[in-house]
Amino acid sequence: MVRAFRSEPVGRDLIAQLVDTASRSPSAGKTQGWSLVVLEGADTESFWSVTMTPEIRATFRWQHLFAAPIIALSFADPQAYLERYAENDKTKAGLGASMEAWPTPYWTVDASFATMTLLLAAHDAGLGALFFGVFRGEQELRAALSIPDRLQLIGAIAIGYERTPTEAEADDAAFAAGASARRLRADTEQIIHYAGW
Repeated sequence: MVRAFRSEPVGRDLIAQLVDTASRSPSAGKTQGWSLVVLEGADTESFWSVTMTPEIRATFRWQHLFAAPIIALSFADPQAYLERYAENDKTKAGLGASMEAWPTPYWTVDASFATMTLLLAAHDAGLGALFFGVFRGEQELRAALSIPDRLQLIGAIAIGYERTPTEAEADDAAFAAGASARRLRADTEQIIHYAGW
């Protein structure tokens, strides 16, 4: 995950390629209930001004994150899954009646798959990307961007060209990894449970 960006724009053709790759992620019933709202350049300010107070922004550790030329908001559409599973080839599943019928909310799963694939595609294209939650101002953001209430916000993705520190900035905290990065990765033995828990 990249937290320092150059403000250099990313072309829409490249964004379309990334989204095309992400759209090939697994999707229950090929529902494809995933959407992105993409803010570019100066329009990214509409995101930051709603989600961070001036006080928080002034003391925010990763100041170079604000230079990201793209902020994309990833959304899942639960209604699309209800409609798809009400179609003739899916009615036997019994999932078209209500969201409560789903043992797992596949709209969230599928949109998360697509979001992760987008992050990987951005990396493969030589871009930096960062996924992060929207913990403040979601309703104001939805109103400002005309986001339908039915859509579930998965999170935000900053995309752009990585800004690497100069030699003088090498020890700057704005380029350091966060505390979570210092946590040990779980061993495979902690993750895998063969033949039962």
